Amino acid sequence: MRPAPAAPAPEARPASPPPALRGDVQAVFWLAAAPMLAGALLPWVTLRPNRLAPGEALAVPVAMAAGLVLLALLPALAARRRPAWTGLLASLAVTAAFGVLGARTHAALAGQAEFARASASSGFWLFLPGALTAAYGAGLAAPRTRWTSWLWLPALLALVLGGTLSGWSVLVEARNEGPRWGQELLTHLRLVGGALGAALLIGAPLTVWTARRPRLTGAVLGAANAVQTVPSLALLGLLIAPLSALATAVPALRALGVAGIGAAPALVAMTLYALLPIVRNGLVALRGVPAGTVDAAAGMGMTPAQSFWRIELPLALPVWLSGVRQAAVMLVGVAAVAALIGAGGLGTYIFKGLQSAAADLILLGAVPAALLAVLLDAALRGAEGWLGARLGRAADPDLPGGTP
Repeated sequence: MRPAPAAPAPEARPASPPPALRGDVQAVFWLAAAPMLAGALLPWVTLRPNRLAPGEALAVPVAMAAGLVLLALLPALAARRRPAWTGLLASLAVTAAFGVLGARTHAALAGQAEFARASASSGFWLFLPGALTAAYGAGLAAPRTRWTSWLWLPALLALVLGGTLSGWSVLVEARNEGPRWGQELLTHLRLVGGALGAALLIGAPLTVWTARRPRLTGAVLGAANAVQTVPSLALLGLLIAPLSALATAVPALRALGVAGIGAAPALVAMTLYALLPIVRNGLVALRGVPAGTVDAAAGMGMTPAQSFWRIELPLALPVWLSGVRQAAVMLVGVAAVAALIGAGGLGTYIFKGLQSAAADLILLGAVPAALLAVLLDAALRGAEGWLGARLGRAADPDLPGGTP
């Protein structure tokens, strides 16, 4: 018998091209490239004889400028064909921005007096946001390799620890401030933590009480909204007179540190500001628990207290925590303003820098405050997602006074 003819080999299919990016994602990369290109051609460092004197803007050498232009274009060009590379390229651009800044500040300070300062100029402040925007776009373009868009963080840490950025005026001021900066940071954290804790102690019982009385919802949320309409600086000023009178009338309160200026009015104002997101989201969360679930708990013989602690609160907690997150981020900013009434915190450097026209001092307070807000938001958002995955999540019904 003749052997059966071999089956024809299947035709090789051509490799499918990578999926095309959405137009809005591609636009993110080109929008990021525009300030980066402008920043590469502008002065990168400003040299001042001292912290307060006007300075001289210094451009980067032509070779460095050409490299920065290339780094500005690479993420946008790679996004179309190799979106997985965009995170690495964006991280490289961010790292290069700080690397060039470190190199140029050291070069500018060579042979200068001890009081000379080399600060970042317009080129750096345009290039850096563009590079960070490209890193954000990389996460949208390639979610699986999103981690590569954060590689600039360990690289930046290595530059700081290696001394590359030691000539940057912001870090020079940080070294000069030394332990005092750490004390102000701890004061800032104490203000935020104390006000958030007080707002939870007041807002949580108030939310549970109001959730059982729908007719009072408008009044409670209206009062909390009214506090939000008062500017933070005005509210701090309005509290000076009553707290001063209270401390004078009750010496025991004065012994505890209550006064018209300082931490006491700051904590009161910050607590009042934090009530709205906590109460509002708590009401949304508790009323979003399905009625059938509560009825089933009652049918199983649970008391109202047992139903609340075992059923309603676990389901409401993720949505409620989003209000705590909003309050925490807001309090970081309000605590900076509280430095004007002697409460301390990172705002001390912001207002000291504004008074003396020293941008380095402003950054010494503003940048850590911004990073603190971002870290708090990320940590509480992660806790919110984790609780939502483990405990479930209440629905978000419509509620007078706004939704989260």
